[in-house]
Amino acid sequence: MLELKKQLEDKIYDMEKVAQVFNVEPFELYLLGGSACVLGGYTVRATRDFDFIDLQYPANLGKVFVQLRDFDMLEYESTILSPRYRERARKLDIFNYIHVFILSVEDIIVSKIIRLGSKDIEDIDSLILQADKDLINQIIDEVLSREDLFQSKKKAFIEQLPRFKERYNV
Repeated sequence: MLELKKQLEDKIYDMEKVAQVFNVEPFELYLLGGSACVLGGYTVRATRDFDFIDLQYPANLGKVFVQLRDFDMLEYESTILSPRYRERARKLDIFNYIHVFILSVEDIIVSKIIRLGSKDIEDIDSLILQADKDLINQIIDEVLSREDLFQSKKKAFIEQLPRFKERYNV
């Protein structure tokens, strides 16, 4: 799995090189999902795609993001995130040009509640062992208090909450 982590890191290093060649100003990148779990050392799940939050990036970053190959840029309004996710995110200091952050274990867990598919459950089973359950409940409350979250997403999240809470005793 170290090889996979190295492959993910290499893609971000490639992004840094392209950004510098094209004089793109350094920017922040907040990762969640499987790539964040691998890069943060949270799990050893096999994944090669990147999920990150759209911070209203300018169009000229397209040539930088294409270095990731497989990626999903998630709109904040349609993603199960707390408004305080940046405060808990951890910066990966191995990157020097692009400011790469990974979400906290607890923020990643909460982001997965809306689906609870087999891969999500597998990830949560692994992540919950290192998570702070009080913080998970705090993040859930923060998500539920969002007025800018699409109502269809909030509804789906609320529907999955009892299943999540029962399974993980949260």
